[in-house]
Amino acid sequence: MKNKRFRIEDSLGVSYVPAEAAVVPPSTANDDRISEILATVNELKRLTQSTTGDVIDACRREMAEIYGMRTELDVMKAAIGRTKHEIAVLHRQDFDGKGVRRAAGELDAVVEATERATTTILAAVEDIETHASVLRSTGGLKDHSDVEAILERTVVLYEACNFQDLTGQRISKIVSVLKFVEDHIDRMIDAWGGLDAFKDLIGERAGSVSIDDESSLLNGPKLDEDPGHVDQTDIDALFD
Repeated sequence: MKNKRFRIEDSLGVSYVPAEAAVVPPSTANDDRISEILATVNELKRLTQSTTGDVIDACRREMAEIYGMRTELDVMKAAIGRTKHEIAVLHRQDFDGKGVRRAAGELDAVVEATERATTTILAAVEDIETHASVLRSTGGLKDHSDVEAILERTVVLYEACNFQDLTGQRISKIVSVLKFVEDHIDRMIDAWGGLDAFKDLIGERAGSVSIDDESSLLNGPKLDEDPGHVDQTDIDALFD
């Protein structure tokens, strides 16, 4: 069937195209191109999904390691905090006059007391030797003053020997301070994981030392620079 050409088409100069020529058959080349594009897209999608899964797994492993490191850092922080606390306790004891400095002062006092007592004992012994020599040279006890002098020097010797009791108390205080330091060192070792964490640094495990709970009540004698110090003169005055 031939299509009729209208007058308006002639006036506008529109070319005539038969209806049969307007029908375009489907292109096989275009279909192949579209199929190739779709296949490429599907392959990219598959590769993307596979790569994304590997990346997610790697990120999860990294996060697990990071959380593990954070846990270790928290443990280290807590150990450092406990160690700082124990060191602060030691420092506070030293500041309150009960620490290592006090122990050093007690040792100095022991040395001074021993020196004074030794000097007194030697002087008394020399006097006894002198008066005994006089008695021997006179051949009798005509003058009892020498005997009285010997007895007096004997009393002085007894008094001088009291230094042993005082120095013993001071040494006991020093031992208490050393036990205190040892106890807090043990706590610092426990804060770092116990003695097993130091097995490469120490030879053998030290035995635990029990601390007397009443040791803080045994103050012992005061040092010369301590306030409220009472010497032997003040004690003798109580009996006068």
